[in-house]
Formats: sequence, C-alpha cells, structure tokens
Amino acid sequence: MKILYAIQGTGNGHISRAREIVPLLQQYGDVDLLISGTQADVKLTQEVKYQLHGFSFIFGKKGGVNHYETWKEMNLPRFVKDMRRIPLKNYNLILNDFEPVTAWACKSQRIESVGLSHQASFQSKKFLNLKVLIGHNW
Repeated sequence: MKILYAIQGTGNGHISRAREIVPLLQQYGDVDLLISGTQADVKLTQEVKYQLHGFSFIFGKKGGVNHYETWKEMNLPRFVKDMRRIPLKNYNLILNDFEPVTAWACKSQRIESVGLSHQASFQSKKFLNLKVLIGHNW
C-alpha cells in the first residue's frame, strides 16, 4: 500500500505526533511524508518527500498569532501550484494532520483523505449532538 502522510509544520505538536505514528504506518505500506509550514523546532527522523510552504500562523513575541505577519507570509499562487503538483492518485491512502495544501488538493480533485487532527472532530455528528445537548451556540 502507498500512503501519503501530510503534516502541518507550524508548531511542534503535529510533527511530534508524526514521529510516533510514522513507524506504525510503515508496518502497513510505503509511507511518503509531506510537510507544509514554516515554524517548527522539532524535526522528523524520517525522510520528507515533499516540503511545501503551505500556510503557517506566525506567532508574535507576546504569544498568540501575529495576523499581519501571517498574512504577509501567505503566497496564494504558490499554494495553488503546490496543490496541483502533489500526485495524489499515486496513493492508496492519504492521511492529513491539519495540513492545508493536501486537504484542498483532495477536495478539489474529489479524492478522499483521513483527517488525524483534533480539529476534524468538530465535523463529527457525535460532536454536533453534544453541542446541542449542552446548549452551546458556537
């Protein structure tokens, strides 16, 4: 099986999780890694096949996202070019850990992917039912 594991490279959490998940995935097939983002201190020990600019939140010196610097770093033409050059059809399984380029590429090409990030849980019907049950209006 050919597996593409796409990882958000902003911050260290997604990459730290990937360091643990990649060896498990390698038991089931050939794994290619894709990372997009520009602000991570943690590195993968495995070879990264695709390193993309993607979208990254730029964090300010006082904590929180620096919206101006984040906007300044965005490069929409490059994002679209990267979306088009990922050979998604070469893979039997695409796993996405909050990585935007692959997510949008899959959506535009109508190719299914599996989201691993906790953000994906907000799409679950179980979460939506819980939200109604506890009366939150988010």
